[in-house]
Amino acid sequence: MVVQQSKLIDIRSLSLSDLKDQLTAMGEQGFRAKQVYEWLWVKSCTDFDQMTNLSKALRETLKSNFEIRAVTIRASQVSSDKTIKSSFTLYDGNVIEGVLIPTPGRMTACVSSQVGCSLTCKFCATGYMDRKRNLQADEIYDQVVLIANQAEEKYNQPLTNIVYMGMGEPLLNYSNMMKSIERITAPDGLNMAAKRITVSTAGIAKMIKKLGDDEVRFNLALSLHAANDEKRNQIMPINEQNSLQALADALKYYYAKTKSPVTFEYIVFHNFNDELQDAKELARFCKHVPCKVNIIEYNPITLADFVNAEADKIDQFANYLRSQDIVTNVRRSRGKDIDAACGQLAIKEETAV
Repeated sequence: MVVQQSKLIDIRSLSLSDLKDQLTAMGEQGFRAKQVYEWLWVKSCTDFDQMTNLSKALRETLKSNFEIRAVTIRASQVSSDKTIKSSFTLYDGNVIEGVLIPTPGRMTACVSSQVGCSLTCKFCATGYMDRKRNLQADEIYDQVVLIANQAEEKYNQPLTNIVYMGMGEPLLNYSNMMKSIERITAPDGLNMAAKRITVSTAGIAKMIKKLGDDEVRFNLALSLHAANDEKRNQIMPINEQNSLQALADALKYYYAKTKSPVTFEYIVFHNFNDELQDAKELARFCKHVPCKVNIIEYNPITLADFVNAEADKIDQFANYLRSQDIVTNVRRSRGKDIDAACGQLAIKEETAV
């Protein structure tokens, strides 16, 4: 799809001070910028005509000079376990996916950070797509708002958590990822606690260090899936430039700066990384920084031959880690029947339910 280049300014790309400068240059009073900003980021308004405390003349001025590149829901599917997967249409016609994951006591939004992904992890459906572009901060923000609306409308519960675990590698879209979290957590934004947000990375060592330098307050999860380089190289090519030693060094630096424990995500694949030796290697890696381990059930995809480990193997694996005093959770898949589970997000033609 070819999108005509708009001459209008993307208003949500502007800071409050930038917006104030733009409006005063148009002859408007400076305090109007704060009113508009509140409509955009606190009330999540995507239509200038709905900004009812502004004069009609000002609304017309806004429409003549600015645009709101709102994300819209293209289709949604509801799983038997009440997980909702949605595809979202972006202003330029690209499509991404996000998921609402309801569990007892939690409503979690899983959001995307890129259109596609460049990392080619062998077990992940998104890894078989081309990366078309990074998402803008407001496109990530919009996913959160739309999924939060679903939580309220479908289950009468507020959104409690956000995970950057959808399509794409968040640390390869660093500035937009950080700006989206600033808008989500800011008092003049969605005002959500940073500790309710988790950013998941496949492991970009220098960007993990940058998170430390920026002293982030949100949580960090590392998709590990193997704790020796030979195996990790096979399934995650990013490891060839970001070895386990490089990641360990980056994580130590991150922890020294933030004092935030790290979560290691580990899919146990049948006959690949499910033996006691693999668990021992993972336990050794866990000694680098305070951490916990989430063992994740694998969700098969048509493009790869991996299958989930046997249930007793997973239990043995988890029990060994626990015997080493490592906090270990076994995460069961959610939304597997609608391809909404971890590693399954990839755009398909679908119809709304």
